[in-house]
Amino acid sequence: MENIAPALLDWFNQNRRSLPFRDDPTPYHVWVSEIMLQQTRVSAALPYYERFIEELPDIPALAACPPERLDKLWEGLGYYRRVHSLQKAAQVVCEQYGGALPADYDALLALPGVGPYTAGAIASIGFGLAAPAVDGNVLRVFARLYNDPSPVTDAAVKRTFTQRVMAHQPPDNPGDYNQALMELGALVCLPGGEPLCGRCPLADLCQGRKAGTALELPKKAEPKPRRVVPVTVLLIRQEGTGAWLLQKRPETGLLAGLWQPPALEGVCLEGPDAIRQAAAGLGLVPGSDTPRPRPAAKHIFSHVEWHLSGWVMTLPAQPAPEGCVWASREDLEGRYALPGAFKAYRKVLLG
Repeated sequence: MENIAPALLDWFNQNRRSLPFRDDPTPYHVWVSEIMLQQTRVSAALPYYERFIEELPDIPALAACPPERLDKLWEGLGYYRRVHSLQKAAQVVCEQYGGALPADYDALLALPGVGPYTAGAIASIGFGLAAPAVDGNVLRVFARLYNDPSPVTDAAVKRTFTQRVMAHQPPDNPGDYNQALMELGALVCLPGGEPLCGRCPLADLCQGRKAGTALELPKKAEPKPRRVVPVTVLLIRQEGTGAWLLQKRPETGLLAGLWQPPALEGVCLEGPDAIRQAAAGLGLVPGSDTPRPRPAAKHIFSHVEWHLSGWVMTLPAQPAPEGCVWASREDLEGRYALPGAFKAYRKVLLG
């Protein structure tokens, strides 16, 4: 096992992907990329990363970005809490550290939205500090390498794996070592399918491969079932202007602070009369248009599953109710970020 780091680094030097945040690994670039890559594939995140860095090239620019513009830059990536925490942390960095990330693992870990993995990635890759950066890829590699069937979702097990990772980390090159482990898990020691052992620099050392158990690892605890919530979506268009009604969500909770079509969570309304009553409940003056149903849709969050039913209706021109705005097509395209939960109705709103 003492040969893990040399073999891994040799492989990484020959096979590493050229990525913008890897080719220019400033602490800020590493930070933004790691937040984006939570719950998101590299290929999907890259265009977002490039636009984000072009518009917000440093931490002070991120800290000062108007919230609606920040949401628009993030639109399509989902999990908006990530970018909201990113901005809060940027504001803390400007207040406490003069706009530059601190070269200290514990100080990084104290920032909003920064967990042990992200702090370790910034510390090791951005600053060259000896720190662990143990994500799902790394856990999978070490579960197979050590043929360890312990559930990696358990906190105590993850601490044990982290100790193993650090036992092999070369103090003079912690950043490349951590990236090499992540890269190996992403390109070779694959999840949900046969690992590409013939391409692995650690194949001769891998106890899971020798035991024939690699495909069964890592073990995870059974996930809790998601809670299913019906949601009725009101797609309300203003007569004459063609603008659509958007409602701002509460500042806390799911999709906090984002704009959406008015949505009644926990309610599945049926029939035009019920939809008219729901619109009247928002304080809107009814019209003669008959609400029309749209095809049902579904959106899965980590712990909740929304079953959506949409209804389209046109109402006479009138002021938007409190907490709502009338948004033109231009507003929808350039100003307001529509959460991915409502993507099934995006064509309606932009049509």
